[in-house]
Amino acid sequence: MALQIPVRIGPAEQSLIDQLNSVGATAEATRFAVIGLPTRKVESYHYTDLKQLLRTVPPLASVATSASPPALRIAGAHQLMIANGAVQESSTAPAGVIVGKTAGSALGPRDDLLVRLNSALATETLSLVLESSVDPVIQIDRRTEGPAGHAADSARIFVADGASATIVETYSGSNEPHLTNHASFVQLGKGATLTHITVDLSSKSTTHFATSEYLLAEGARLRTLTIHAGAGLARSQVFARFAGERAHADFTGLNLVGDGQHGDITIDISHAVPNTTSKEIFKAIARGRSKAVFQGRIVVARDAQKTDAKMMMQGLMLSDEAEILSKPELEIYADDVVCGHGSTCGALDEDHMFYLMSRGVPKAEAETMLVRGFLAELTDPIVDAALKEALEAVLDGWLGG
Repeated sequence: MALQIPVRIGPAEQSLIDQLNSVGATAEATRFAVIGLPTRKVESYHYTDLKQLLRTVPPLASVATSASPPALRIAGAHQLMIANGAVQESSTAPAGVIVGKTAGSALGPRDDLLVRLNSALATETLSLVLESSVDPVIQIDRRTEGPAGHAADSARIFVADGASATIVETYSGSNEPHLTNHASFVQLGKGATLTHITVDLSSKSTTHFATSEYLLAEGARLRTLTIHAGAGLARSQVFARFAGERAHADFTGLNLVGDGQHGDITIDISHAVPNTTSKEIFKAIARGRSKAVFQGRIVVARDAQKTDAKMMMQGLMLSDEAEILSKPELEIYADDVVCGHGSTCGALDEDHMFYLMSRGVPKAEAETMLVRGFLAELTDPIVDAALKEALEAVLDGWLGG
């Protein structure tokens, strides 16, 4: 067996090693000291070289002593909060919802750095059990308050057989150079229906990492929307496994990056049983000197016959310095499937711009109109009017910024 030579450890890596040792995760610290942060050589991090991008790590976040106003207000929503990794007490939950907390992280074993760090550093998990259909939107407000801190938090969501709900997770906090590592494990029972939306609204000085893991039972219906609209360095990971026949999921996402920002959305979808369907639509808008990354992988197992899975990524560059990098992949081991993927990238259509401006629409307004049209495909399926209005306000705020 070949001897693995330890990598050169930088300041950020040493800080993480020290933090792992301080919480008793000595085995993970020892392992990390050998492999370090992922580089371009790690395929799933090929466009997000954390050894180059993550230069400093703040100390582990202390208990939050104050809370800033919610970064996103959704009229009528029931709000839960996790502050600096700690689950906060909440008011009476809606009918059919059981709220609690458990120790440790909700994520299972996975050979991924962000997952392993969250598993080692998250001390407690928000537990959310939906025993029946829930009318109000449930908002999990995850925030990192106070001076610069490294916070890891976790949530476990179970939607019972036949139940339906809409859950929104928002990430925000004080205007400090935080490092955040969020985790969500979402399990859908037979015939369950869930809309799950995550929105990064943290400050540009923040480094934001988030992992969402989904498990779908027979006949489950899932719609997700991942939005990056804040952190200077962001990576959201989506892992999903179809474990029951006739399950369907729409995975969607939006990467909004401006000058100096790097945003990465990486998804890994596993169709493990026959007769399941999925549709992946991700969009990116980049302006200034920025970089938007999309990596998508769909794996169809040998026994997963009759799988129907389609993936599309569309990018819009609003400046000559912007970069959009896309890498969709299919791994198909079954022989009776309908699968496909595609990727497009470009600037605003000059003919459409000319049409609007020739009818008296100012250039800036014409650009905004076209961009809104580009994004409508992601927000139109949202049924709740208050939620849709809140998300459109986020998009309008970014466009106006």
